[in-house]
Amino acid sequence: MPTFDPNPERVLTPMPTPILMPALSPTMEKGNLAKWLKKEGDTVKSGDVIAEIETDKATMEVESADEGTLGKILVPEGTNDVAVNTPIAMILVDGESSAALKNTAKVASPQKPSSPVASPVVSTTAPRVEAPPEVDVPPGTEMVMMTVREALRDAMAEEMRRDKDVFVMGEEVAEYQGAYKVTQGLLQEFSARRVIDTPITEHGFAGLGIGAALAGLKPIVEFMTFNFAMQAMDHLINSAAKTRYMSGGQIGLSIVFRGPNGPAARVAAQHSQDFTAWFSHIPGLKVVAPHTAADAKGLLKSAIRDPNPVIFLENEVLYGQSFSVPKLDDYLVPIGKAKVARSGQDVTIISWSMGMSYALKAADELASAGISAEVIDMRTLRPMDLGTIIESVKKTGRAVTVEEGWRQSGVGAEIAACLMEQAFDWLDAPVMRVTAKDVPMPYAANLEKLALPSVAEVVEAAKAVCYR
Repeated sequence: MPTFDPNPERVLTPMPTPILMPALSPTMEKGNLAKWLKKEGDTVKSGDVIAEIETDKATMEVESADEGTLGKILVPEGTNDVAVNTPIAMILVDGESSAALKNTAKVASPQKPSSPVASPVVSTTAPRVEAPPEVDVPPGTEMVMMTVREALRDAMAEEMRRDKDVFVMGEEVAEYQGAYKVTQGLLQEFSARRVIDTPITEHGFAGLGIGAALAGLKPIVEFMTFNFAMQAMDHLINSAAKTRYMSGGQIGLSIVFRGPNGPAARVAAQHSQDFTAWFSHIPGLKVVAPHTAADAKGLLKSAIRDPNPVIFLENEVLYGQSFSVPKLDDYLVPIGKAKVARSGQDVTIISWSMGMSYALKAADELASAGISAEVIDMRTLRPMDLGTIIESVKKTGRAVTVEEGWRQSGVGAEIAACLMEQAFDWLDAPVMRVTAKDVPMPYAANLEKLALPSVAEVVEAAKAVCYR
């Protein structure tokens, strides 16, 4: 696991040395102090790991910058939203006395901002309408809050306990516990025999996973990002997707390819692509793209049990977001079934994965303008649940699709075409699409924001089809 040294400025006077909350990326403004690995009074050396911090992407370690004694912990473990460069602890060096800490006050937990965060992608301050529970969730079921990252990990752990043929492989999934810590704890429970670190060669380990599936095992192959899956497209399309058909159904492949897909934050053109439309074009693949933690868990469990290859598209920005999840021994969400995330009467907004964040926030803004939007979370893109979309459009007469992929030949284009073919008589306006701009993703933050869809664009499209 890589470590990060906050490298506070040394003051050559008998003063305690502060350990500051480090910035792990150019865009990081705050993080969560998950755990202290040292306690007050412990002796520490330069480079010792003293704490763990969490961001929306990963859990990382904080090193001591000096030799000495951990004199005072200023921010207790479990504190959320600690601003970058906030002192989190004080190190006593060179024989300094604890008396030097007497004027050091505990740092209060940062207050939540009074106004929404400016980013249209990660802001969670808008009111949310909770999706209705799945039909098979018994009334009164206890709901627990967990992040999407934790939900995915729990799904894999539960299926690995249930079926000894299930195993995980990919770059850094074992010793490092996943590039985004999705496989955290699996190596310790299931050993290196079933949680396998691979070389940095997607073409190699994707083929190895398919071979294992052909032999009857059930691999979960993690791509560090689906951008890197381009190295393995021959295996995915020509082997995984086609073998069952070409063998007349005699040979099956129960295999899941999972990992983050689509834009994150300032990772530029080669690491920001959305491949949903690419994979959903291919017969023989099932394509899943959940938004909530409950759907991530239930759909991943279903994908692992499915006898066909499943492309499981996650989102890096969603990993750290929390949602309610039913507390059930075996919670499953069926592949191929969309859900109505919010009921409405005037316009249907259709999305999936990260696009749901734009859709739900836009629905809140539209409500304040007197427009009742129904929001449909596709969850699965292949097979596509057109029935749920059509029933909604019969009620609203209008539709807007939202995706982070490009406009030409996108999933929204397929949905629009299907509505024209199967629901034309109920449409009162043309179907509108909100997509990423038709350019490779820029690195500059201001240009990246312009290249992505926005809540404002979804609101504008919904008002246009409602003739407002």
